[in-house]
Amino acid sequence: MKIAVDAMGGDHGLIPIITGASQAAKELNAEVVLVGDQEQILAERERLNCTDSRITTHPSSQVVGMHESPALVARKKRDSSIWVATNLVKSGAADAVVSAGNTGATMVSAFFLLGSMKGVERPAIAATLPTLQGHAVMLDVGATVDCTAQQLYQFGIMGHEYGKHLFKKSKPRVGLLSIGEEDSKGNEVTKEAFHLLRNSPMNFIGNLEGRDVYSGTADVIVCDGFMGNVSLKISEGLADAMKKMLIKEIASTLLGRFSFLFMAGPLLRLRRRTDYAEFGGAPLLGVNGISIICHGRSSAKAIKNAIIRAHALSQARLIDLIQHDIADGLSDGTTGNPSVATE
Repeated sequence: MKIAVDAMGGDHGLIPIITGASQAAKELNAEVVLVGDQEQILAERERLNCTDSRITTHPSSQVVGMHESPALVARKKRDSSIWVATNLVKSGAADAVVSAGNTGATMVSAFFLLGSMKGVERPAIAATLPTLQGHAVMLDVGATVDCTAQQLYQFGIMGHEYGKHLFKKSKPRVGLLSIGEEDSKGNEVTKEAFHLLRNSPMNFIGNLEGRDVYSGTADVIVCDGFMGNVSLKISEGLADAMKKMLIKEIASTLLGRFSFLFMAGPLLRLRRRTDYAEFGGAPLLGVNGISIICHGRSSAKAIKNAIIRAHALSQARLIDLIQHDIADGLSDGTTGNPSVATE
């Protein structure tokens, strides 16, 4: 098993990339290929004393900046680290690709090089969220902003299969994010998607309101990329603000500082449960290969966990399983109501 990593992506340079790759290679006993400026990578590896033979490098001469247009990748930056790393997956030289770089560039590279699955109209980013009952998957969180009902339905199929792998459940609970629990709530696209999902063999539990996202009511939450991305960013901002407010309140009084000695353990456990680094990254579902998108500010821990997730999804043959679910519907001639595998 070999995982390609975009070494030039991310906000914090090579240190977290190389450190996370080293930790993942050791934990998995798998090969990791760092794609990027070889001279820089080798110099940083030497400085960090990273001599693990399971970590290799692959050259690329270009880098896609965080604020550059993703369209540049296909037109002018085909020797960029993300394009070259994704091309390793296409050629079979790697089993998956991981990047903390430009999200749009990662999606464009995956779309052009790996291609869409047959029967999948648009890809979806599947983010893992903490809930009161464990975790849930929300998709899409930014790949496809404007969706049709059919595309939302396809997200449900992909999320269903991903949820089966992630939560070890034969029938993960699938919910549709809307403005009310009633069947009649939502816009026309959401209402049509509701009927498609309800008439499918999936374990569809109906509409979910925003307040239900973190309750653990659903294992898989389906929404368009606009709503999903806004929800995710609001959640991240709220969590960060709550943490800062809590620290401020604790530090403001002597009693608060003293009480912290007793609260430290639970607070640290809560922090771990809500830390994005614990989840590593989010897979881009709907393309013919494993592509993991990480947060730009990913730490070494996040990179390590993203590589571990990429490795696990490749071993589980998630792409084949999703394609099988989609193909069942196509072969039946009922693309609006595929026969989703439940075992």
